[in-house]
Parts: sequence; C-alpha cells; structure tokens
Amino acid sequence: MKTNTILTGDRPTGRLHIGHYLGSLKNRVKLQNEGKYKMFIMIADMQAFTDNARNPEKVRNSLIQVALDYLSVGIDPSKTNILVQSQISALNELTMYYLDLVSVSRLERNPTVKSEIKQKQFGQSIPAGFLTYPVSQAADITAFKADTVPVGDDQEPMIEQTREIVRTFNNTYNVDTLVEPKGVFPPKGQGRLPGIDGNAKMSKSLGNCIYLSDSADEVTKKVMSMYTDPDHIHVQDPGKIEGNTVFTYLDAFATDTQKVAELKEQYQAGGLGDVKVKRYLNDVLQEILEPIRNRRAEYEKDIPGVYDILKKGSDAANLVANQTLSEVRKAIGVNYFD
Repeated sequence: MKTNTILTGDRPTGRLHIGHYLGSLKNRVKLQNEGKYKMFIMIADMQAFTDNARNPEKVRNSLIQVALDYLSVGIDPSKTNILVQSQISALNELTMYYLDLVSVSRLERNPTVKSEIKQKQFGQSIPAGFLTYPVSQAADITAFKADTVPVGDDQEPMIEQTREIVRTFNNTYNVDTLVEPKGVFPPKGQGRLPGIDGNAKMSKSLGNCIYLSDSADEVTKKVMSMYTDPDHIHVQDPGKIEGNTVFTYLDAFATDTQKVAELKEQYQAGGLGDVKVKRYLNDVLQEILEPIRNRRAEYEKDIPGVYDILKKGSDAANLVANQTLSEVRKAIGVNYFD
C-alpha cells in the first residue's frame, strides 16, 4: 500500500498563535497520529529571510520558538521529521533549475505574492528572493516528493505554481521524476481567525494575537479585552453576534455547541453581559492551552535537546532531498561525473 508524503511548515518570524493552532497545527497532529503519512514539517527560515534579511536575529530567535511550539502542541519527532530549510542544501540547487522554467511575469501574476507585496509595502523595492519564493516552495515540496500539502486557503496559488513547475519539468525532460502535489485546505471558516481587536486577521505584526506560549494570566487579560459588539453597552441591551470576536472564537474552540447556542440566544435577546461570555471563552481556551504550556515548559528545560531534534530531522531530510536532486540532475543531464 502506497504511503502518502506530507510537507508543511511555517516561517520563523515569531511565536505561533492560536490562529496557527486552529488553521494548521491541530490538523498536523491529527494527520501524524493517523500513521498513514510520511510527514515532513519544515521551519522555513530561508523564506523568512526573503523579507527579513536585514534582521537575521529575528529569524534565528524565532526558529527555536517555532520548534518549541511544534513540540508543545504534540508534534512528535519520532513520528514526524522536523527540519530546518537552510540546512537542506539540495533545495538551493533545485530552486535554480526551476527558476529557469518560470517567467518573471508568471511570478508577478501570483495572487498570493501580489497581495503580500502590497501588504508589506515594498513599492519598487521588492527583494528578488521574495518575488521568487514560490519557486523555492516548489523546491521544498518536490525535494521530498510530497503529494499532500496542508495549507491555508491563501496558499492555493502557491500549490498551483508548484504543479505547473512539476509539469513543465517532467515534460521538458521527458521524465516522471517530480511528483505533482495536491493542497489540503482547512474546513470552511477555520482557515483564518480574527484578531482579538476585531481585525479580520490575527497577525503577529498587528499585535492582536493570543500566543500558544502565553501564560494563563496573559490569556485571561487578552480575552477580557476582546472586541465584542460596540453597541452592547448595558447588560440588558440586545447584542449582535455577527462580527463579535468572542462568539467567533467560541464557534471555533468550544466543544459544547449547545451551550454556545444558548449564550448566543441570551445575548441577542438582551440580559447577558460581555464579561460573562468572555469568562466562558477564557475557560475554554485555558483548557486547550494548559497542556500545551506544560509540554513547552518541559522542552524549555533542555534547549540543546531541541536543537538536537532539529539537527537529526534535517540530517534525515538531507538524505531524501539529495536523492531527488540526483534524479533531477540525471534528468537534465548534468550528472557529468557519475
């Protein structure tokens, strides 16, 4: 029976938050524990450098934080290969070969890249590495012959770009060396969590996150400050649940759906204050986050041990990526000395 291969990962630009947990981390643990997949999870530090090259300390410091977040949510290095992108040298050579198969205009049309360029306000000073990072992602995916790539909805254009590169490579060199991946997307409505301030996106740069590593007191403080219905001034006032961040979070995280439905009904009718709803949400989040915090505290006692996990994962990943690179060189015909 064929074992499917998964590649997924994150840019190390800060600690991971509950939006990451809802959108990807929780599902990664589920897929890992199903035992049906060969799993690679990449800390994509080279991709992080595409817009942080002048702040390398941010990337270096974040790398260990992301590793701790992975381990604390239940990513198990005995079942999942956790690797560091910059330590897999084959990825650089694969990227160079693929760049010659993609036009600049195609890269500029990528909707995700266009959106991120606008968001980051690069203007005319777009780093070349940032414009071409979809090609680097294609190298990441194909190096491990991943056929399954769990991503957010906004990453669908990146998967399509990888598929195009795979087809172009295989057709150009008349081989079937590279594997065409498919994207696996979160259930509708679970791909993105709003920030605690009501902003449409929870974002490290906007400072509106609840981090997986936040203390219990920090979580409580953030929950009690969350955006609700600005017109719900008095307890007896009817309140709106649409756009009310507290209820959005309850829909995402609470398992007692009947209680949430009752709270919504009371809130909309009037007679239910924001504080009571926030306290319930706080209880829900604390129950999820406490075991994560406890596991993290254990791993934090042995940071060299965490780096050792990353090194072992990267060493094992190198063996796989180098095999793919050897096949790519043979297909192109640059295996001169074999």
